[in-house]
Amino acid sequence: MAEITASMVKELREKTDAPMMECKKALTEAAGDMDKAEEILRVKLGNKASKAAARVAAEGVVAIHIAADGKTGSIFEINSETDFVAKNDDFLNLAAGCARLVAEKNPADIAALAALPMGDGTVESTRTALVGKIGENMSPRRFARVEAKGKLASYIHGGSKIGVLIDVVGGDEQLAKDLAMHIAASKPKSLDSSGVSAELLDAERRIAIEKAREAGKPEAMLEKIAEGTVQKYLKDVTLLGQVFVKAEDGKQTVEQLLKSKGASVAGFVLYIVGEGIEKKVTDFAAEVAAQAAAAAAAK
Repeated sequence: MAEITASMVKELREKTDAPMMECKKALTEAAGDMDKAEEILRVKLGNKASKAAARVAAEGVVAIHIAADGKTGSIFEINSETDFVAKNDDFLNLAAGCARLVAEKNPADIAALAALPMGDGTVESTRTALVGKIGENMSPRRFARVEAKGKLASYIHGGSKIGVLIDVVGGDEQLAKDLAMHIAASKPKSLDSSGVSAELLDAERRIAIEKAREAGKPEAMLEKIAEGTVQKYLKDVTLLGQVFVKAEDGKQTVEQLLKSKGASVAGFVLYIVGEGIEKKVTDFAAEVAAQAAAAAAAK
């Protein structure tokens, strides 16, 4: 049997917000498999066990650049250590400059972007000089460049913490703006069901079956219940399946809205600052105690 360490329990608790003992039980049942343990907790506790995993845990900004013709654009994320630096004008200018370079120069990756000319040097030398000036690290993280089939629109929300770049074919400027705002609010995982991985759907199906079984549902009904759950999940996480946030009747989906406008969405990119990054949390009292103990041991 795999050893369940305190650090494993702590990691699962941070991901799920579940009680410590429940985390330990789930890890024991899953033989130390973190993903399986999270599934077990979701069966027992519902979606509450996955909410913490979506929390943003890093600072920085998202910057977007769209060419004048609306046909080429980019979205770029750069991280910082504190929110204070994320509001610094020099930092914001660096982010905007990188987004423009991505759109105009089409670098292959972050390393290629770092080597591009900026100011009197390169992106990397500009970044390094700014690190020295401010005294805090900052790291370009990711970018996407889009060549539109229709016309690009964008939306930045929450002090540049959420950015959306969307390619809309047909419709008008207001529709494109509304759709970008909808994506920022509802955070779809993909445009339609084809963009949702089979692994993710399999996990949802397994969780639905186990929850239905624990609720005492007949075995013959489990697959049907699971399929209904998966279809509901797809409506929740795909842009076309979601109910439009500004729908007057509270029922119109994005797909229905687009049809009414004779428009379509060719694609979109959603960046949330720090998504997937765990920010180091320092326990100051523990750190001081550790330093004191180390000093005492050295005497």
